[in-house]
Amino acid sequence: MSSYEEKLSILSEMISFAKVDNTVKESEYNLLLGVATHLGVDRNTFDSLFEKEAKHVIPKSQADRILQFHRLVLLMNVDAVQEEIEIGRLHNIGLGMGLPPSAIEQVLSIMHEYPNNVVPPTVLIDIFKAHYN
Repeated sequence: MSSYEEKLSILSEMISFAKVDNTVKESEYNLLLGVATHLGVDRNTFDSLFEKEAKHVIPKSQADRILQFHRLVLLMNVDAVQEEIEIGRLHNIGLGMGLPPSAIEQVLSIMHEYPNNVVPPTVLIDIFKAHYN
């Protein structure tokens, strides 16, 4: 399980990603709040991350990095609008976490094959497994 600092970093990164189009829609906020609740971060702390970012911490394990990438894909698609700036930012975040560029590109290209662009976790994991073997 992630440390509290890692949890705040996860949320901070997601909030920053949601703000990339200069607005956080209600659907995005609700998804972010759900992640915060799941991570055990209280609402006041969560809301404060909209004003002041937490220290950036890259998840330690590859599984945690893939999970964070998946959260960001879900966040990008929760409002059913994908802007080029979001796709580029997501790609760069994945690279910054050390994920294989070809796996990132494959996820971004196949997400359109699934309802609401939600890549099932098993498919996502299989993509990354194939690129690590």
